[in-house]
Amino acid sequence: QKKVRATVRRQGLAALLRFLFGPPRLQPQLQGERELALAMAQCGLDDNERVHMRILQTIYKKLTRSRLGCPRYGAHWEELGFQGADPGTDLRGTGMLGLMQILYFVMDSQTLPLAREIFQLSQHETQARVRVAITLVLLQNFPFCIMSVNITRIVVQALREERLSRECNRRQQVIAVLNDLYAAAFLRLYRLWKWQHKTLADSGFLLKELESATKKKPKRLLKSLEAYVNASATADGLQRPSPPSAAGEDVAFTGVCDLRVELEGDARPI
Repeated sequence: QKKVRATVRRQGLAALLRFLFGPPRLQPQLQGERELALAMAQCGLDDNERVHMRILQTIYKKLTRSRLGCPRYGAHWEELGFQGADPGTDLRGTGMLGLMQILYFVMDSQTLPLAREIFQLSQHETQARVRVAITLVLLQNFPFCIMSVNITRIVVQALREERLSRECNRRQQVIAVLNDLYAAAFLRLYRLWKWQHKTLADSGFLLKELESATKKKPKRLLKSLEAYVNASATADGLQRPSPPSAAGEDVAFTGVCDLRVELEGDARPI
């Protein structure tokens, strides 16, 4: 918490313009939740924290649809879109908040189908025919988890610049707004990437465009996510699930046994 800078400091003319024309400030009762979110972004992955390891395992199982766990280090993390064998090295600037937002994405029933669609696209190859009967292989794959961390970074910066205060004040939530905006930004990236046939060469430009949209038009992004969720629920013939749980409630991780049962003799769980 000592490392947290809750807001971007402005001086001179910038401070005056912020006072006169800037967005509203976050209400006092929400500032503790904002500091919690920013503290999570300063917290690194810790091998000694069991819940951190459970988060990694859950993300892996949900995205790959595997019933089996995976080693703490290995090439399987590169398949998920990390840069190397250790996911912890890719969380600079977002810390555990970067992992927690992926966890939210895959644990919420409203966003899990979208997360899996994006993950599938991230590993996809498409073919496009060009003139002179030459086949050009257009690789639309991208590192899913690295892209996710970049989106978390954008959302955190928008929070620090108080671009999200109006929505947080309206909903009386901070972390839930961060999570929904993260999912909404990922949805926008997915649509642009898929339908405009983007590749890794376009990623820098797309992330800049996404950062601008997140800071200037967060409400529009959130509405697009709401419309997507509603359309998906209607297409499936389902009622819309209940909203995501508020910050502070327990999350039921998948495929993990919380209780260690002590058995007599040599019969013990591995």
